[in-house]
Amino acid sequence: VHSNVSQGCQGGCATCSDYNGCLSCKPRLFFVLERIGMKQIGVCLSSCPSGYYGTRYPDINKCAKCKADCDTCFTRNFCTKCKSGFYLYSGKCLEKCPDGLETNNHTMECTSIVHCEASEWSPWSPCTKKGKTCGFKRGNEVRVREIVQHPSARGNPCPATSESRKCIVQRKRCQKEGKGKKNREEKRKKSSKEESKETKQENKGRAARRQNREQRENKNKTQPKKRKAPNKEPNTAPIDTAP
Repeated sequence: VHSNVSQGCQGGCATCSDYNGCLSCKPRLFFVLERIGMKQIGVCLSSCPSGYYGTRYPDINKCAKCKADCDTCFTRNFCTKCKSGFYLYSGKCLEKCPDGLETNNHTMECTSIVHCEASEWSPWSPCTKKGKTCGFKRGNEVRVREIVQHPSARGNPCPATSESRKCIVQRKRCQKEGKGKKNREEKRKKSSKEESKETKQENKGRAARRQNREQRENKNKTQPKKRKAPNKEPNTAPIDTAP
């Protein structure tokens, strides 16, 4: 270390020299040596750069280098990100993952192997043939299931998600679409006619009742009213009771 030590340093240095840069740092800052050609210069940083990890001591906080295969680390023996060509597993950088694990080229980590998982089968579908459920004796029925967990690169592949088998149904004729439509139309017309007939009968009954009522009213108007007979007054003459 050069003997020219200064107390009026800049950039977070507590003590420094013109030749070696920072010699010590202000509180809470990390001291790290940066190589410039054949020369190392001390600098003070708020956090350690990539490839270094920080350690705190009572007198100084230092940045130390990670292992050669480690890009970033928490301590020297615990890596958090590996350099290219290595896979991270439990804080270590490995060229090959242990048995039971597989490499993840996206995260550059060793991960557990994930096998495919499928749901339970659905109930069998109705027996059909060429999209129809009638007009045949032998057809096919189908059931399906869904994939609930897709596999990883080395995981077991997914099974089939659909299954088909032969089926037998009681033979029956298919109802023609035109005939069925015609029957529905006839039923609708018949129902409409019945409703119209009932409506006519009701209207006819109301008209007859109205006509009878009018006739009774006219008859009452044309007939003369009968005069009431005068009440005869009772004979109140005195009765002669002399002998």
